[in-house]
Amino acid sequence: MQASFATPFVTQGGDRPLFEWRWVERNSDAIAQRLGEHLALTATALAIGLVVSIGLAIVSLRHRRFYAVTIGTTGALYVIPSLAAFALLVPFFGVGSFLSAVIPLATYTLLILVRNIVTGVDQVPRDVREAAIGMGFTRSKLLWQVELPLALPVVIAGLRVAAVTTIGLVTVTSLLGKGGLGYFILIGIQAPIPYPSPIIAGIVLSVVLAVAVDLVLWLSERVLAPWARKAAVR
Repeated sequence: MQASFATPFVTQGGDRPLFEWRWVERNSDAIAQRLGEHLALTATALAIGLVVSIGLAIVSLRHRRFYAVTIGTTGALYVIPSLAAFALLVPFFGVGSFLSAVIPLATYTLLILVRNIVTGVDQVPRDVREAAIGMGFTRSKLLWQVELPLALPVVIAGLRVAAVTTIGLVTVTSLLGKGGLGYFILIGIQAPIPYPSPIIAGIVLSVVLAVAVDLVLWLSERVLAPWARKAAVR
């Protein structure tokens, strides 16, 4: 169910302050709805991107020639203009479709995540691998129980970059009817008279969301990989 907006596009005398807190009060329900939509798109894209990236990284670690192909392909996808990437899927899934928005968003995370996963695994000390193999670890067990856990700080670092990038890109999907906080930027731009309040609200909330998500991931790294912090202190 779509929220209603009490956006005063015209005021008496045409005078309007740069930002109206009354607009926030009148549209608090809509802001909560769009914030939830923004988070849903971001979380889904990151989850899909991480799963696909882990798969690609595992194959790349097994077959190094595939790594060059993977980086080249994901790099080519990364440089596609975001609006063009979203528009390409509209004929297949329609305007306003969740898939039309989330698939390109997930695609943009692949280059960052694949590279960081492979780099993190490559940085695992050789003596740690040799000790695990000496204890009877199989190749698969070595990867999942030793290499990937030790690579976690580098993986989360890539996830932080991908998350912040995705939060920014979600605002572009407002043109598809799935813009999250970008919706407010769009209605502010499309107003008959320039109306900065929703624009500022959309921008500021997007920045705050990006900082908050980055902080959560940073704290997660400190909890899940405490050894990395101790090594940095040394």
